[in-house]
Amino acid sequence: MKRRTLLGALGAAAGLHLTARAHQLHVPVIGYLANAKPEGFAAFLEAFRRGLAETDYVEGRNVAIEYRWADGDAARLSGLAADLVRRGVAVIVATGGSVPAQAAKAATATIPIVFTGGGDPVKLGLVESLGRPGGNATGVVNFSFALTTKRLTFLRELVPGAALIAVLVNSASPDAEREVTEVQEYAKSIGQPIRVVSAGSERDFEAALAAAAQMHAGGLFVSADPLFTTARAQLVAVVAKRGIPACYSFADLARAGGLMSYGVNLPDVHRQAGVYTGRILRGAKPAALPVLQPTKFDLTINLTTAKALKLTIPQSLLLRADEVIQ
Repeated sequence: MKRRTLLGALGAAAGLHLTARAHQLHVPVIGYLANAKPEGFAAFLEAFRRGLAETDYVEGRNVAIEYRWADGDAARLSGLAADLVRRGVAVIVATGGSVPAQAAKAATATIPIVFTGGGDPVKLGLVESLGRPGGNATGVVNFSFALTTKRLTFLRELVPGAALIAVLVNSASPDAEREVTEVQEYAKSIGQPIRVVSAGSERDFEAALAAAAQMHAGGLFVSADPLFTTARAQLVAVVAKRGIPACYSFADLARAGGLMSYGVNLPDVHRQAGVYTGRILRGAKPAALPVLQPTKFDLTINLTTAKALKLTIPQSLLLRADEVIQ
């Protein structure tokens, strides 16, 4: 037997043993399905655990969690979701974009699902309505894609003289086409030329930014894709090397060295998902738990990065910033 096959078999056996042991001890098991790598998701997982703790559930004490990481390969999610269903988990938490939620929804119509994501869950077929989900799924949305036009407006205000703005998308994401269409429509309405560059994994960051530099992009609009959030350290480093002013979707990227971001507090989205998961474990039905929506969006500006780029931030942006990183 090949080493990789053997390790996979041993891992599966260990997972079955842990699940069986949890059931013997009457400890509920959460299936955690993420289209990400665990090392880039640590802060969000910590926030999820904090939310669980608010409902008096602590991993390793009175709840177990089985993790399934797709490592950014969306094609693996259906199989990973089906595996969690076979193992009889009490709840599936689907996070890292809309694809994990859709994979979980396709895998089960009975096991409760708590999702996080940036798309519209009604249009995606996850729930009947935001106020009354109606089925076995509910969750927390950040509507990151709906903020596309606002981010592009901020970027244009930051670099008003940019003849061309590059848009970075994840070529492997099914959400990419939708976001590109929205950016293109808005850019056309305001007369802003844009060009799309893409990266399907961290390995593509260098080539994507090289393409943006080659086309003399005066600014970079980074898509609200989980790939760019979880690999934020690598992405920010490559963008800095190319010296292109960039606007991101979440403050975590600005805090990692990105120039500017506009969006929701992403760790808090995951904390709320933890709270909903705990409530479901205590008997609440997903159909009766309204999909939670953000009420506040933060503009974050990193002045240290601005200085490195020799860029002066307009006072109008600084006055509107919710967080200024010195």
